[in-house]
Amino acid sequence: MKKSLKAILALTLAISVVLSMTGCGGEQRTQLKVYNWGDYIDQSVITEFEKRYNIDVIYDEFATNEEMYAKIKAGASDYDILIPSEYTIKRMIDEDMLHKIDLNNIPNYKYIDDKFKNLAFDPSNEYSVPYTWGTVGILYNKTMVKEPVNSWKILWDEKYSKQILMMDSLRDSIGITLKMLGYSLNTKDDKELNDAKEALMKQKPLVLAYVGDEVKDKMIGGEAALAVVWSGDAMYMKRENPDLEYVVPKEGSNMWFDSVVIPKTSQHKKEAELFINFLCEPEIAYKIANYIGYSTPNTEAVKMLPEEVRNDKTAYPPDEELARCEVFEDLADSLVKYDRIWTEVKAQ
Repeated sequence: MKKSLKAILALTLAISVVLSMTGCGGEQRTQLKVYNWGDYIDQSVITEFEKRYNIDVIYDEFATNEEMYAKIKAGASDYDILIPSEYTIKRMIDEDMLHKIDLNNIPNYKYIDDKFKNLAFDPSNEYSVPYTWGTVGILYNKTMVKEPVNSWKILWDEKYSKQILMMDSLRDSIGITLKMLGYSLNTKDDKELNDAKEALMKQKPLVLAYVGDEVKDKMIGGEAALAVVWSGDAMYMKRENPDLEYVVPKEGSNMWFDSVVIPKTSQHKKEAELFINFLCEPEIAYKIANYIGYSTPNTEAVKMLPEEVRNDKTAYPPDEELARCEVFEDLADSLVKYDRIWTEVKAQ
């Protein structure tokens, strides 16, 4: 009797699992697999898409472009949607890893600001649709840093020893070091790269930690005085702690673009394009921008944001500030040089 009861319960559970994966008509629901940065979407947006289109979203997160690229390149995944940065998109295009997107299926593409179209990494807008954009800069605590913060050099000031947070990201940390030294953040020159390595080696004893998303809690909680951050994260942290301020140093920085792409691993291209079009709806783009703090390329979504956000140069900097910034380029074979530098710095 006990054994029979267990069998009945097991059968009931199996049936409920099957039913939970099917729609009203008994057919199995499509599963759309999305791979995105950590904490980079309002989860209510995912729920709304699932309800509206009767599609299940399997949502995974990555911490760096390099992590995402390696996983896709290894062929061990079947993601339908990725949201990488521009230099990684260029690399994936060159390596024939992406589907072309049929913009006829993305009518909401009309809401994307023209200045975010025809960019160098996808000049014909064939493979990507803009998601967010921003800059890299210094977030600092005004109660702990009294002097003007206008140069990357402050991150090498010994008075802030063990009060500095650097990004655990080779392109970003090496890039800002190159800018401090007056070089391009896309340099392939061995001497310039060696100068950057030596500078990072010199700085390391001053660094409290190399961090990812945990920078948010640390800066909000006053655990450090200075941090290298992305502008969208700065918006969130400033909102949570009024003592924090953000600046793009005078030497210039990185202006970046994250865009939605469809990898050739996708088994549901039609549904992937439906998801992209959904993300471009002004109300949805507004929800995402309002939640994550990053700048939206959606013209109508920008209009919905509070005036203080639209006028905050952390999220929407003036053109003269952007003019000092560079966009990351795909380094191709020279990426190994950056990887070697970062490995040596972290191992010191």
